[in-house]
Amino acid sequence: MKPLLFPFFSTQQFLAGLRILLGLMLAAHGVMRIFAGTVGGFGEFLAGNGFPVGVAFAWGVTVFEILGGLALAIGFAIRWIPLVFIIELIVGIILVHAPRGWFVVGYTLGGAEFSTLLIFCFLLVASTANTDKR
Repeated sequence: MKPLLFPFFSTQQFLAGLRILLGLMLAAHGVMRIFAGTVGGFGEFLAGNGFPVGVAFAWGVTVFEILGGLALAIGFAIRWIPLVFIIELIVGIILVHAPRGWFVVGYTLGGAEFSTLLIFCFLLVASTANTDKR
């Protein structure tokens, strides 16, 4: 038996942890939007940026964040759910974050760095999908 040395877990265990964390983070994002009552405002923002039926679209995004996030956390469709989240994050970068700069906090506020990191995390998770099972 190998001794437990830093970082204590295998690469596969860390990848599973990352997948679970990402799924739960995005699910929490959708839940909080409902809890805070901001889905309508999000929809108006989307409509103002050219998305048809903005509020309905916002509800679709919110529901996908919750259900897709939970599905990802339990290991379902780990090649395709990250793709949808990546598209969502790219749209968020274009509409919200890029105009604010790179940094989330500090020199600028609300920039694209965190969304970019999430995109690369989702790419890593999707690359681990076992294609004969998903």
